Order: sequence, then C-alpha cells, then structure tokens
Amino acid sequence: MEDSQQPENIALETPPSDVFIPPSIHEASLLAGDSYSHFSPVPPSLLPAPDSPPDTTGPACALGVDEAGRGPVLGPMVYGVFYLPLPLSDPLLRTAHHFDDSKVLTPTVRSSLMQTLCTPDTDLHGTCGWAVSALSARDIGAGMLRPGVSAYNLNAQAMDATVELIRGVYAHGVNVREIYVDTIGQPAAYQAKLERVFPTAKITVAKKADSLYPCVSAASVCAKVTRDAALETLWKARGRVGGGEEDKDGQGEEEESMAWGSGYPSDGRCVSWLKGNMHPVFGWGPECRFSWGTAKDMLDAAPAKGGGVKVEWPVDEDTDTHRMTDFLVAKDQEKDADELGTWFGTPAGLEAF
Repeated sequence: MEDSQQPENIALETPPSDVFIPPSIHEASLLAGDSYSHFSPVPPSLLPAPDSPPDTTGPACALGVDEAGRGPVLGPMVYGVFYLPLPLSDPLLRTAHHFDDSKVLTPTVRSSLMQTLCTPDTDLHGTCGWAVSALSARDIGAGMLRPGVSAYNLNAQAMDATVELIRGVYAHGVNVREIYVDTIGQPAAYQAKLERVFPTAKITVAKKADSLYPCVSAASVCAKVTRDAALETLWKARGRVGGGEEDKDGQGEEEESMAWGSGYPSDGRCVSWLKGNMHPVFGWGPECRFSWGTAKDMLDAAPAKGGGVKVEWPVDEDTDTHRMTDFLVAKDQEKDADELGTWFGTPAGLEAF
C-alpha cells in the first residue's frame, strides 16, 4: 500500500482546469487504462549531421529523471526524462526560464513552461528533448496485487520505467553522457543498479535532485504537467459520472472540473468522490489504484457503511484425478491390471512364448 506519501500542499498538486494538454497525452490509451510512453522529436541540433561518418555522435548531453504522482489513489504515475547539451543546463533552464522542482511551481507556471517546450521556434523546443512514461493506475494496482512472491512493487515498476525511458533516448540517437535522477529510498543502491545498466554514463542519484539539478527540475515539470493533463482528461471522461451538473452553490464548469481534486488520499475532494462513485461490485474504473489502502478499505467496509458487496467465489469441487494411462487402457481390462504392463497393450504370459 502506498498511501503514506502525501503532498505538503494539495493546492499545488491539483491540476488547473485550463492545464496545457501536451502531446504526451495519448487519450485512447489513458481511457483504456493502458500504460504507455511518449518521446518528443529529437532536435536536429542534438544529432550528428546526415553526412557524418558512422561513428559520429551528437553533442554531449545531460539527462534528468523525475516522477509525478507516486502517492495518489487516482490517476497514473508519470516518469519523465529531459535532456539537453551539457553547457546549456544552467543558463537555459535556471537563468532564462527559471525551472525548479515542480512541487514549488504553481500549476499555471508549470503549464506555461511545458507549453513553451512544445512550441516550435522557441529556444527550449530547438535545443531540448523529453519523454514520459505513464504507468496507469490499473497496471500499478495489478502489479502490486499479484499473489505471493510474484508481486510487482512500486519501486520495481519505477526502476523499469526509468531504464526503458533512458534506453529509448539512447535509441533515438542522443549522446547522453551524464544522468541525474531524483530518488525515493536509498540513492546508493538505486545508482548502483543504473550504473550496471548504463556503464558509459556518469550517473548521479540523489534525494531532492529536482531542486539541485536543472535537467531534473525540467523532467519533473514534464512529468507533472503530463499527470495534471491526464487527470483532467480522465475526469472529463469518467469523473463526472454521478456529478456532472452545476452544484448547488452555482459554481461553474471551472470549479466542477476539479471535483476529485488532486487524487491524493489526503485530499477531501478525492475521498468524497471515491465514496460517492463506488460501484458496489466493481468499485471504480481504471483511473483508480485498487492496491491502495484507501480504495481497499472502502471496498472492504460493511455494505451498511457504504462498502462493497461481499462476493464469495465457489470452491472448485471437481475432484476428477484421471491419470494419462487411464485413457490408454481398454474398457474390458480389469481395474487391478498392472498399469505398466498394460501401457503397450494386453499383457502376455510365459505361455505365449
């Protein structure tokens, strides 16, 4: 259960109704509950010239990794990577555009930065690249609820998403020389794993890396805006079930679109929405992480207290234990006939010889 990680400021975690919808929103996959990845086009300035020798590489790049949405019960967890030439990291990201940890930027500022990054003919679009992996709530829950030792915990899912994103950037031809990662847990162990996978890169894994390294700050913005837009997209498709009309206070569409809030269990709007929209048998749709304690406790509560219907699956009473040899013995053979002897046909006595 991963309900313990709660945001310090719910308002900063709540997506605005007018959030920029980046190209990393794959609506069909999102609504189907599927996980997916999105890679931005690599700027030509980061690739070798078309007429370069085969072994030519583009400029040395720094790549940052961060995530958004680890703790919520609603919506995907999004991992983001951001890369650009090493000399541009501080002057372009910190000085020119004031990137910072997405958790300290307002939703409007995050959205504006992402829009600039996705707009052609801007300095960010022309020199930087990014990618995200959206791990759906359904897939997160399904992995964590696997029985026994086959359970796929959130840390393992996060590590796999990180590795696949970095591999994807390399596969697109980017010359990544330095990798910076914001971690949850022990940085040393995480760094050692990445160093085994990417031995040619200088790797730095640190807590609060999204505040220390500009490329990680930019990755956090990509991940956070994608999650904000995903949550808003899911709300428009599913969240209004049972509450799509203007509320009694006359609040309009803008307020109503945030009715499930940030998606965190500590957000009262999220909990209220879950309670008011729980199907007694099926719970919720693929927007919900069923492995979270918040969802599990609601479903396990007594029906009189708003919980789910208790479903008892019948035990399989089929006690048929046929052996393979049962199908190879003639019907007229005795039940106590020697099994090995009858394997190739009717047994023969010495008198046959």
